[in-house]
Amino acid sequence: MFAGATAAAAAPPTRSIPVLRALADEAGRRLEKAPAQDILGWALEEFHPYLAIASSMSDALLVEMAAAIRPDVPVVFLDTGYHFPETLGTRDAVQTVYPVELVTVRPAQSVAVQDATLGPRLYERNPELCCRLRKVEPLERGLAPYRAWASGIRRDEAATRGTIRVVEWDAKREKVKINPLARWTAADVTRYLEEHHVLVNPLHGDGYASIGCAPCTRRTGPGEDARSGRWTGRNKVECGIHA
Repeated sequence: MFAGATAAAAAPPTRSIPVLRALADEAGRRLEKAPAQDILGWALEEFHPYLAIASSMSDALLVEMAAAIRPDVPVVFLDTGYHFPETLGTRDAVQTVYPVELVTVRPAQSVAVQDATLGPRLYERNPELCCRLRKVEPLERGLAPYRAWASGIRRDEAATRGTIRVVEWDAKREKVKINPLARWTAADVTRYLEEHHVLVNPLHGDGYASIGCAPCTRRTGPGEDARSGRWTGRNKVECGIHA
């Protein structure tokens, strides 16, 4: 299903940008020490049906957590055209297992059309542009119907994420952004996945600590940072979605 066909396609109740920004700032302070389930529960109560969960299908942790609170929550998945088959398989499994509304969004151009217009392997020649065309821009379209969105990013994943708040203002998209797992560690994630029997992308069992597009993702070795397997050899650790 494309994002424009979701239940949130109708115009949401009017709340001005200053009001939403103030709400995000206040909630970020008040919920900083709250459990992840409480943070996500607050967001769903405050914004449903105008809140979406963004999932890269690395695992279904946030999907499972949200579905336990609100079974009909929209889950936005960005199909870049470069995903591992295992990632697409995880997406399909999520749609089958969890009672959520899966929304797949795609770039404006297929990989073949992009290759014809900009040349092949743009991810090698200009990874910033490739990420913008295949990730950032389509996600912005996919999130357009919503007033808020939630992600599973954590502070311990990379230095670029060290200051994220559990609730914050996404100035680029003018939306409230919820990061319920911001204070979690990798051990916290593993514990939750095991205790709740959450679906996990099988690539994690094959040495991939952080999973993105296949051409720009490699296995990580012992002691390496999880994000070191992304865009190896380049001064790049973010695609632009969370920057």
